[in-house]
Amino acid sequence: MPDEYDLVVLGGGTGGYVAAIRASKLGLKVAIVEKREMGGTCLHRGCIPSKALLRSAEVFRQTKEADAFGITVETPILNFSKVQERKQAIVDTLHKGVQGLMKKGKIDMFEGFGRILGPSIFSPSAGTISVELNSGEENEMIVPKNVLIATGSSPKTLPGLEIDGEYIMTSDEALHMKELPDTMIIVGGGVIGIEWASMLADFGVDVTVLEYLPGILPTEDEEIAKEMRKQISKKGVNIVTDAKVLTDTLKKDGQVSIEAEVNGENKLFQADRMLVSVGRSANVSNIGLENTDIEVENGVIKTNQYYQTKESHIYAIGDVIGGMQLAHVASHEGITAVEHMADKNPHPMDYDQVPTCIYSSPEVASVGLTQKQAEEQGYEVKVGKFPFKAIGKALVFGETDGFVKIIADKKSDDLLGVHMVGPHVTDMISEAGLAKVLDATPWEIAESIHPHPTLSEAIGEAAMAVDGNQIHG
Repeated sequence: MPDEYDLVVLGGGTGGYVAAIRASKLGLKVAIVEKREMGGTCLHRGCIPSKALLRSAEVFRQTKEADAFGITVETPILNFSKVQERKQAIVDTLHKGVQGLMKKGKIDMFEGFGRILGPSIFSPSAGTISVELNSGEENEMIVPKNVLIATGSSPKTLPGLEIDGEYIMTSDEALHMKELPDTMIIVGGGVIGIEWASMLADFGVDVTVLEYLPGILPTEDEEIAKEMRKQISKKGVNIVTDAKVLTDTLKKDGQVSIEAEVNGENKLFQADRMLVSVGRSANVSNIGLENTDIEVENGVIKTNQYYQTKESHIYAIGDVIGGMQLAHVASHEGITAVEHMADKNPHPMDYDQVPTCIYSSPEVASVGLTQKQAEEQGYEVKVGKFPFKAIGKALVFGETDGFVKIIADKKSDDLLGVHMVGPHVTDMISEAGLAKVLDATPWEIAESIHPHPTLSEAIGEAAMAVDGNQIHG
C-alpha cells in the first residue's frame, strides 16, 4: 500500500517548502518531492548566491574608495575563489536550515522527480504521485488528498544562443564561474541582467548590455529606470537599447562575437563571455499535467485566486503560474493555497501590495503602481520626490545618488505607488509596503516620525513633497 498524505508538494523551492511548513502547522500530514536541493532556485541558483556575490562586489568597490573616508589602503586584490567559497558557505548554511525545518515539521522528503499519475484504486480522485528516485531505486508511489505544484522555472534562452556553460551562460552557470572574464556581453536589461551588470562592473569587468526594448528595467517606473541607466553607466557599463541580437551571427573562437541591429544599423560586439538574461520559463513539462484536466495557457498553469487549478484538489503556486516571479510572492501564494485547502478562508493576495527589489548598486525597490500605470488606469495623480543628496545619512554613507518617489491619487489622497532608487532602498521598502496594506495617505506616512539621521527620512520628505510641504528640499 503506498504512503498516504494530506498534501504532497511537488518542488522544494521557497514557495514549496514554506507551504509545506504551513500545512504541517495546520496539522496536515505532508510530503515534499524535490529532485535537486531543498531550497530550490532562490537558495541555490538565484536570490541568495547572487546577493552574496553582489555583496562581495560592493565591498571590493568600497575598499577601492576607502581613501575618500580617510582610510588609506594598498591597492585591493580580488580573490574570486574566496568570493565563491563565501557564497557557497552561505548557501550551505541556509540549506541545512531548510532541511532542519523539514525535520522539525515532520515533513517527509522524497529526493527525486515527481509526476502526477491518473486516478488509481488507491486514489480515485486525486491521482497518485510517482517519484523517480535519485537513488535509482524503484519508483516510490505516494497517495495525496491534495497536491501543490511548486516546480518553479528555468532560465530562457534565445534560438541560436545555445548555452554551453563556457562561452555562453545563463545566471545558473555564471554563478559557478571559477574566474571572472575581462569582458562580458549581457543579453537582456531586465532585473537579472542589471544586477549582473552592476556586480561585474564593481568587480572590474568591462560589461556591455544589449536590450531589445527602448529602455532597461521595463517593469519599473520610467524615472527610476532612467536614473538606474545613468548611474550604472557611470560605472562604465555600456548599455545599448533598441538592440535586436542577430543570433545567426554568433561566433565562438576564444571569445564571443555577435551582431545586433541597433537603430537600423548592424553593429558588432565582442567579449570573453556572454550572459543570456531574457526571462524564465515555467517548469510544466513532464510532471503529469496531461493526466489531469489542468489548463496551461501561455506556458503557465491557470489557477483561481486561491491557486486551485481546474482540478480542485490540485493547487499551483510560484513561477509555474506566471505573474510576479519572486520568492516572497511564491511563499505567500503557498500559504494562501494551503490555508484554502484546510478551509481557513484566507484573503486572496493583492499583488499591488507586493514590494519588488533589485539588488544592483544603486538598489531599486518599489510597491504599487508606476506613474504611467496609474495614469493609464484613469487616476489623476500627484507626485512627491525627494533626493538622497539632501539626506544627511546618505552623505555619511557616501552614497547620495537616487531618490524616493511617491505617487498618490489627487482626488482621494490614496497612496498608489512608492518607488526608490538609491542606497539600501531594498531594506526600506517594507515601510511603503505596510502603508499600502493599511491604505495610508502620504500625509499619514509623513506623520510617522522618521528618526534622524537615517536614510528613511527620504520617505517622509517625499511624502510631504506630494503636497509641496517638504522641509529640506
